[in-house]
Amino acid sequence: MREVELIHEIPFHDVDALNVAWHGHYYKYFELGRTLLFRTHHLDVADMRRLGYVFPIVESSCRHINPLFYGSRARILARYLETEYRLKVAYTITRLNDGKRVARGTTTQVAVKAESGELCMVTPAEILAELQREPRDLLNEPVPDGPLAGNLGTDHPEPNP
Repeated sequence: MREVELIHEIPFHDVDALNVAWHGHYYKYFELGRTLLFRTHHLDVADMRRLGYVFPIVESSCRHINPLFYGSRARILARYLETEYRLKVAYTITRLNDGKRVARGTTTQVAVKAESGELCMVTPAEILAELQREPRDLLNEPVPDGPLAGNLGTDHPEPNP
């Protein structure tokens, strides 16, 4: 599985006075898809850090085709386009009620060694190996207790009961 799909309902705080989702939020919707894609393929933030890499975004694009409105249910599809030299992900967002394409776009991320900040000219072999593994079954995995859970070690404080 080199792609993932999720459904997202557009919340009130994402729309303007005309009830239309603000164009800048589409990158947030892409992020929802990319996060699911990377988690599914063992490349969540904690996984990358464990392997010694970070993956900054170096390029992004979004083509707006039709609007989303408050309460619209959107299907977000994210898939890998390239992995050999960079991680390039393509996105398609469609409205569920009528199947119309809303937006499409891409993001490009490159491997950087976390400790030295050195740019890797190809995607490191250990990252490519993670992509070849059997996809995670996220429905049966424990939910992390924070955005970098698993990356912080065991010395972070537990929340008070």
